[in-house]
Amino acid sequence: MSQVKAIIGLGNPGNEYEDTRHNAGVWLLDALARHGHTTLRPERKFHGQYAKIVFAGQDLHLLFPSTFMNRSGQAVAALCNFYKLAPDELLVAHDELDIDPGTARYKQGGGHGGHNGLRDIISALGNDKSFHRARIGIGHPGNANLVTNFVLGRPGKADRQSIDAAIDEIVMTLPEAISSEWARAMNRLHSFKG
Repeated sequence: MSQVKAIIGLGNPGNEYEDTRHNAGVWLLDALARHGHTTLRPERKFHGQYAKIVFAGQDLHLLFPSTFMNRSGQAVAALCNFYKLAPDELLVAHDELDIDPGTARYKQGGGHGGHNGLRDIISALGNDKSFHRARIGIGHPGNANLVTNFVLGRPGKADRQSIDAAIDEIVMTLPEAISSEWARAMNRLHSFKG
């Protein structure tokens, strides 16, 4: 199994989206950038904000596509082409409606589950779905008609604290995940409830 060499955090660019649930993947990147004592900076060739850190002794590319969610694949494809990364060397962090706040899950492969960012990445990678995912629970509004406003809305204080706790737990399990010890990483992350 390939090692993870890049983490893509999905979200929408701009201050109005910064604190919305749909940007939970970017919140993970921000935590990792802080861990690496750096910040994400605009990088035109990757159509996004980029940083490179050393994490658990390994080089790790961090990318926040700034193309808006439904065009995320353009940035991911540019990064993969430049650094010759295979899809299974990617970990894509994204918000997940089907999981409660305070919970996160690792997964490899699978469909897009209606997530526009994942849909576009799968398409841009030539329908290769083998990339890893860090699914960050944001909860569900209870009605499909409310989903758009929900994901583009800000979580309440308690939910944000729960989401942040789950992101911290992802950071704690990443050393195992990026060195392909997925079973250990999953056991720890999947038993966490923030």
